[in-house]
This record gives sequence, C-alpha cells and structure tokens, in this order.
Amino acid sequence: MIVYVGTNTGPGKAEGIGVFRLDESTGALSHVQTVPAENPTWVTLDPQERFLYTGTRTMQATSGPVNSSIEAYAIDQGTGTLSFVNRQPSGGNGPAYVSVHPSGRCVFAANYGSGHVAALPVGQDGRLGEPGSVIHHEGRGHHARRQEASHAHSVATDPSGQYVLACDLGVDRVFVYKVDPETAQLTPNDLPYAQLPSGAGPRHFAFDPTGRFVFVNGEMSSTVTAFAFDPERGAMQVTDTYSTVPEDVDPRAINNSTAQVLVHPNGRFVYVSNRGHDTIAVFAFDAERGRLSPRGHVSTQGKTPRNFNIHPNGKLLLAGNQDTHTIVAFSVDGESGVLTPTGQVTQTPAPICIQFSQVGG
Repeated sequence: MIVYVGTNTGPGKAEGIGVFRLDESTGALSHVQTVPAENPTWVTLDPQERFLYTGTRTMQATSGPVNSSIEAYAIDQGTGTLSFVNRQPSGGNGPAYVSVHPSGRCVFAANYGSGHVAALPVGQDGRLGEPGSVIHHEGRGHHARRQEASHAHSVATDPSGQYVLACDLGVDRVFVYKVDPETAQLTPNDLPYAQLPSGAGPRHFAFDPTGRFVFVNGEMSSTVTAFAFDPERGAMQVTDTYSTVPEDVDPRAINNSTAQVLVHPNGRFVYVSNRGHDTIAVFAFDAERGRLSPRGHVSTQGKTPRNFNIHPNGKLLLAGNQDTHTIVAFSVDGESGVLTPTGQVTQTPAPICIQFSQVGG
C-alpha cells in the first residue's frame, strides 16, 4: 500500500507531495518519492486510483495566495510514483480542498482565499479541463477577522454522487448543490444550505457508510455536529452537537481549532482532530437515535494535527502533526473505537493531508 502526503512548502518546510510505502501491520512509512509542487496541501485520488489531484498556490507575504491551480498526476500502478499530467486554474484563490466525483469525470475545488467553489471536467486520460462551473458564496459571519467574507473550506459529493456539499467557514453554512459530472455543472439545491450557529466556522464534513448521516466539524467553535441527510432531497437536519475538547477545557484559552473529521468504516465511531489541544477526539455514534457519545481524547504526540486518515480496513490511523513534522501511527479497535499508538513515528516536513492507496502491491 502507498500513502500520499500533501504538504506546506517553503523554507524549513516541505518540497512537494510525499510518496511513501506503508507497512500495514505497524504503520511504518518508507519514503519513495518527493514530487516538487508549491503548497500541495490537499491531495486526493480518483476512484480507480489511476490519478492524483491536488491544489497548489504560491504564497506571498503581502497579498497571500496567488497562481492558484489544480494539478493532475498519473499514478504508476506498480510503484505508486507520480508523473505530472496537466494543470488548470482552480476557479478562485487559495484552493484548500480537492475531491473527485465517484464517476471520476470531474474534480471539485474549494478556494478558501476567495470563497469560490469550482468543478472541473476530467478526460479519460485524467487530464483536467477548464472549470465548467464556478460559484461564489456571498456574505460574512460574526467574527470580524476570520469571517469577514466567504471562505470555502471543503467540497465533495454525498456517497451517491447526486449532491455536492461545500463547507464555508466564513458564512457558517454548508451549501448543497446538484451536479452533472459530465459537464461539471453545479446548480444550487432546492434546499440550498444548512445553517450552523454563528461563529461555528464549518471546515470539513464526513458521511457515514450508509449516506444517511453527515458530520461537520466547527473549526472555530471546537464542535462536531451530526446531521441526518435525506438522499432524496439533499436536506440536512441537526441531530446532535458536541464539544471536541474535554468539559474542563476552554478551547479559546488554548487557541484550539478543529481540523479534520472522519467516520470509521464500520460507521460506529467519529473522530475529530484538535489543534491546540493536540488530540483526536473520539465519539461513538448511535445511528438509531442520531446521537454522539464522547469516548475520550488521544494525544497525537505532536503539535497541530492538521489531518489524519483511517486505513480502509479500519485497523490503522495515521495522524499528521503539521508543526512538529511527524506522522504518527495508531491502531484502531473497531469494537471500542480506542486509538493506541503503534510506536511508529515518521519524520516528514509539514504534513497537511494523508491519503491511502492500494496501488503498488
């Protein structure tokens, strides 16, 4: 199995996309390749794992992100190594998240800097076309500095591929779109968004395996919210919300913010990473009642766990500590949800995104 790592680049940071071979029994990673790219923070694969897509941008001290692009790479099926295919404009500024439609026919980009969500068509050879649809979210939120305007932070489909969801941290909404993957066209759903509490700052979302529930982490409020999702109408209804830090911790006092949310492949557990508290919060989920139950917090053994991912078999979790430059491996108990360090810690600069792939044997 291969692991791809998106990174922040620049002095004292990474040089591009990291490619590693994974020992699935221990979580140990061995370096295979580094692909030069500018701030390829989010990496994602097409459903057949033939291509990798990432958002890139040049960071300038005075103006922020410029030259924002989505790049396509072909994956060598024997070694997992990457070769550049092409790039297209991201449809906005500062792409923070990239995903692929289940058909593999279009790629979605959330541009945090400008608040644009874009859909780009994909050819049979994996090549990206120019954006077929670009949508800008209007409005602002409660927080004067963080929510002065729209900030699209994630975008992906529901499991059916019929709907596209987009978290916007700047306006406290999860937008819902219908999508035509053949033309890369997005149109607002009849129920166009789900509203979160003022100042929540929705960042990422994750569906359970049934597609009946979706979980959204509030970056700014240090919360996770469970929604019932109606796959017929694309409607979202809140069923529960929980803090991601312990009851005796004030998240503002430690400057905590959540980063990633994922659901275990068995659908029984939800995980959220805390930057500041530097933990992964573990929740059990009761699908009959739509309720979350806290099961504790596990240190990521580093600072700023920007991202983590769970092996498809549900037995291993890799957590990337952005500011201490490590990826830490944990075994996952599928019956209790408990995370236990395996002892494997991989040194790698500024890990931002972790993706598993079955290629390479």
